Amino acid sequence: MEPDQIVRTFVEHYRRRDHRYAPESSLVRPPDDPVLFTTSGMHPLTPYLAGRPHPSGRRLVNVQRCLRTTDLDEVGDRTHLTVFDMLGSWSLGDYDIAESLNWGYELLRDGFGVDPGRLHATVFGGDDQVGPDETAWRTWTALGVPVELNREENWWSNGPTGPCGPDSEIFVWTGEGPPTGTPGTDGRWLEVWNHVRMRYHRHDDGRLTPLPQPGIDTGMGLERLEMVLRGGRSVFEGEGLASWVDDVGGLWPLDGTPLRRVCDHLRSAVVVIGDGVRPSNTGRGYVLRRLVRRALTELWRDDPARSLSALPDEPYADTVRRFRQHSDVDVLRRTIADEEHRFRGLLRRGRPVVDRLRSRGPLTGEDYRWLHDTHGLPRDLVDGPLAERG
Repeated sequence: MEPDQIVRTFVEHYRRRDHRYAPESSLVRPPDDPVLFTTSGMHPLTPYLAGRPHPSGRRLVNVQRCLRTTDLDEVGDRTHLTVFDMLGSWSLGDYDIAESLNWGYELLRDGFGVDPGRLHATVFGGDDQVGPDETAWRTWTALGVPVELNREENWWSNGPTGPCGPDSEIFVWTGEGPPTGTPGTDGRWLEVWNHVRMRYHRHDDGRLTPLPQPGIDTGMGLERLEMVLRGGRSVFEGEGLASWVDDVGGLWPLDGTPLRRVCDHLRSAVVVIGDGVRPSNTGRGYVLRRLVRRALTELWRDDPARSLSALPDEPYADTVRRFRQHSDVDVLRRTIADEEHRFRGLLRRGRPVVDRLRSRGPLTGEDYRWLHDTHGLPRDLVDGPLAERG
């Protein structure tokens, strides 16, 4: 099943259950939001989950582009991405977790054709403030889906304070042969969908108070679901990343983690630029700058002559279409080319500095901190393109 078909199947499933489409938001958050980027489908809906009436009603569905830097060091494995699409559904004070889980199970089984024998759920098992989610446990048990109880792993929040609550995560078996173990004991169980009971507000002192309007927030990563439905072993085999993998891998002898990291970071940079961000030394611009420079660091590790100007237009144009943006490909290419030029200048200026330090012996932690704070040279750059003496 192709990504566009997956999205249509998801949205129509919830529209048949009286959900209305919630407009997608930019990755860039408003000035009064302390978070730099949209990190989940529920992020733009936080005021409505807290009780404010939504203009489209109490049942919502959408697809939302998201960016997360918390998993940046894990990008390059088979499942983590920096920018991705999130399929989401919400109940704003309407139905509860039993309906949400039943509808989710029906969609996976009937809409997407996932064998129920490949499913496993995890449920909040309780802690010293909140008891176990018995409703979710009973719902999964009645459906015949095995359940694993957890504590912190099944408590969802968007930060240290604000709306939060117990969640139930749905895993699909991606290994060969019959499923074994549980999501907590076997990494071949892949999390694809999270259903959150948004029931509490956490305060600065850690107290939990009930929300005036309990709700349901669900989120499912499109690229992960596509991987499951294709029977693939990596999200990088999906259509949304295929043009990057083909073109980057065709130009340069990269494979495995380095290839996946370069493709993810360049695709993510295109989406961030498409939402109006430009490279800088602070805030969102620094995140963008870091993405481009991490990709270049991987490329230049073996050959500093490599240039992103060699890439064709296709991955840029494909990314803009898939993330529902309207960016000019020439503007995207020019922005990335300018950042590559700046980075090359930094390398030229930084090499003699690093060489002088290395001439005194192995670099220390203090050396790395000084290089970063004074000269803007991060450790992965010092140990990568600047590792060889000039």
